[in-house]
This record gives sequence, structure tokens and C-alpha cells, in this order.
Amino acid sequence: MNVEDYFISTFCSSKSVIGDDGALIGKWVYSKDLFFENIHYKKTWLSPYQIGYKAMIVNISDAIAMNAVPRYALLGVAIPKSTSLHEMRELSRGLQTAAAQYGIEIIGGDTISNSKTDISVTIISHSDHPLTRQGLKIGDIIAYTGSIGKSAKQLRYLMSGGKVHTKSRFVSPDLRKAFIAESRRYLRCGMDISDGLCSDIEKLTRPNRLGIRWDKKIPKQIRCSGEEYEMLIAYSAKYRYAIRRIAARTRTPITPVAHVVRGRYTNRCKRHHF
Repeated sequence: MNVEDYFISTFCSSKSVIGDDGALIGKWVYSKDLFFENIHYKKTWLSPYQIGYKAMIVNISDAIAMNAVPRYALLGVAIPKSTSLHEMRELSRGLQTAAAQYGIEIIGGDTISNSKTDISVTIISHSDHPLTRQGLKIGDIIAYTGSIGKSAKQLRYLMSGGKVHTKSRFVSPDLRKAFIAESRRYLRCGMDISDGLCSDIEKLTRPNRLGIRWDKKIPKQIRCSGEEYEMLIAYSAKYRYAIRRIAARTRTPITPVAHVVRGRYTNRCKRHHF
């Protein structure tokens, strides 16, 4: 067990709601992610507007992943005293633009002075039919939406001093709201791909005490690419044609990569945290 998993496990119990993209309490979903300077991004990579926009979008991704409708957001923002009023306005504009795209009302939070720009967002969502990580069965198909691997490739460009397009996946993730909403009745379980395909397959299979058998060869740099914010989904083979029809209707590429078997799957990719 890595140190991140260990720390999270100290809060878990038999009645714990910890373990999904968000905490499900009744029909409400509560989720939080951090977006910290020099951990998730560098100021030379993103403008203040892009920092605010991505900080909000990666949090909205957790709500979409659970087939929830995001309603409210609480912000925690730490910014240096040297930040100009223009930079503050642009940071705020990015946060508000992303929130408005999904009908989210920013209802409060906290701000403090800091040596760098760090953002914490809590999203409060509602779902009548939530999608969780529980319920995987032997024979289920494991697939992902869209294409993966580009985020890690773009990160390598940025790390080497290069630039990426303003609409690149690293800067502006494309969430799969329509596909998840339409396909939910056929999906066994699912989650967003934030830590990499292999890492998140492990998170999906481990609580269900099952393993996988790969059906498709995928290069390591693609399997281990984090911050994709595509969807990792599992569904019964009998629904594969229904899933394909919905994917075509919502213009969502689907790539089946494995099927569920007895056993245990272990991620071999380097951890993105700690």
C-alpha cells in the first residue's frame, strides 16, 4: 500500500462513504480536489484564467463521473500578496466561466495569503441514479472514453519549456456529461481517469476484489498518463451494442481494453501523488 492509500484508509470504516469520486449521502454527492501551484501546474504553463478554469473543471469531472448534476461550489483560494488585481480578476473569471458552463453557483469559501497560488474546490451535486465504483462482475467489459495519453505527452512538452494549444487536454479537459447521462442504465460502475488508466483500473477492481485480463495492447506511456479526465467504465457484454449506439449518438469514442476476471489487478505505473 502506498502512503496516499494508507492515509486515506485511516479515515475509512465499515460505514465509510469514502472510496468513490465523491461522497454519496442520500441523493447528494460531495467532492473535493486540490489544484496547487508547482504540484499540478506552473504559472509559466497556464494563464490566471486557465488556472481558474482548470481548477474548477477537474472538480466538476468528479460529479460527472458519478452521473450527478453539479449545483454548488465552495472555494478555498490561497494567493500571493504580489498578485495583481488583473490577475485576480482573470483567476476569478476562469473559475466562474467553468462553473457557468455547468450551471453551478459559487456560494462561498475562504481566501488567504500564501507564497503561491493554491486552489481547493468543493462541488455539491445531486443524482437520482449515481454511478459508483461498486458492483463489478466477472465477464464485464472495461473501456475508456475518448483518447488517452495526450495529457502526459503535453506535460512533457511543458516540462521541457515548450507550449501547448489553449484547447489541449492538459489545459482544458473535455468532460463526458451527455454520454454518462444517456448510458448510465447500462453501466455497472465507473470513474474518471485522473491518475492514469492502470492506476484507476486498480481503484475500480480492488474494492470489488476482482482482476482483469487485457484484451488490447496499450503502450506504457498511454497506460500511465494521468490527468486525462476521460471516463473509465464497466458494463456487461450484453450491453456492448447499446453502449456503442449511445457513444455514436453523443460522439464519444469508446475503447474496450479488458474484461473482468477472478483474481487481483496491481498497477505497475509510477504514482502521481506523494
